[in-house]
Amino acid sequence: MGLFSKATVPVMGIDISGSLIKVLELGVRGDAFRVEAYGSAPMPQDSYSESNITNTEAVGEAISKAVRKSGSRLKHVAVAVSGAPVITRILQVPATLSEQDLEAMVEQQADQHIPFPLEEVALDFEVQGPSANDPEQLDVLIAASRLDNLESREEALEFAGLIPKIIDVESFALENVVAMMMEEEYGEAELEQGGEGQVVAIADIGSAVTVFSVLQNMNTVYSREEAFGGSQLTERIQQTFGLSYEEADMAKRDGGLPENYAGDVLEPFMHAISQQLSRALQFFYSSSNITSVDYLLLAGGSAAIPGLSELVESQLSVPAAMANPFARMSTASRVSAQQLQNDAPALMVCCGLALRSFD
Repeated sequence: MGLFSKATVPVMGIDISGSLIKVLELGVRGDAFRVEAYGSAPMPQDSYSESNITNTEAVGEAISKAVRKSGSRLKHVAVAVSGAPVITRILQVPATLSEQDLEAMVEQQADQHIPFPLEEVALDFEVQGPSANDPEQLDVLIAASRLDNLESREEALEFAGLIPKIIDVESFALENVVAMMMEEEYGEAELEQGGEGQVVAIADIGSAVTVFSVLQNMNTVYSREEAFGGSQLTERIQQTFGLSYEEADMAKRDGGLPENYAGDVLEPFMHAISQQLSRALQFFYSSSNITSVDYLLLAGGSAAIPGLSELVESQLSVPAAMANPFARMSTASRVSAQQLQNDAPALMVCCGLALRSFD
């Protein structure tokens, strides 16, 4: 299965991450998207490590649970790969090449950029168009991932009785959903004219890793991972209040912690996030000719912390907001609108995958 496969049937987006498995189905009502189904289930312990599934049956069972909770009847799904197992590059090739020669040249050039034997990776490419530096050359986007990384996802999905139709790259799924959000906000014509919102930074704060990406003209121009995430808040709660990790994680989500939680634990964690994002911005500026971003979207479970976007905006002097891809979507009656809004910043990748139904 190629990494740039197209959807020929409706697909359910499934985001497989270190803490939660999230499933989402989108439809269209009138001229707007509608959330048809949504569900989630915890990632089984010791089943996922460094972006890889290590126990396909346990993950498959968790996927089944999330799908049952959602009520979706779709069988075809889109999933994504991420992190170190994924390599993306832009290559330049002559515009005069035939389709067969183009494929051969891409494979030849890709071999120089991929640190694994080609027979051990899934490789796909997509022609982006004429190169900005030389109109006689084409920009070709390549994506590669180790076969075992893809196969473990396919096996888990098949164990859950699902059909893997699309395997995407998480950064591309984010591009997809941000493009949708910006078009809804400003309109397609304004964006095409180079209007507001063309440089967007996204901080996806996961359980163990924060991925900081920058999109220019809705294309990813920078991405960096840092070993920082919501699990550090859970560990701090565990240490401060003498709880097990599972109890601390539940208390973090459901509340009920002592009064000193906000001042002694939560606020220092929020400031740590702000410091991490400040460093990430400085790393980006030092490696790019871009000197400012128009927006900073906060995604991931920790992005929903009340007051975090305001703190980040004031300390970084960058307009910041909690990401909500569903702000202008309606919801089916079986979907809990309140739960969806609570989880919205953690559903960016899942939403981007579900949007693949409308390629």
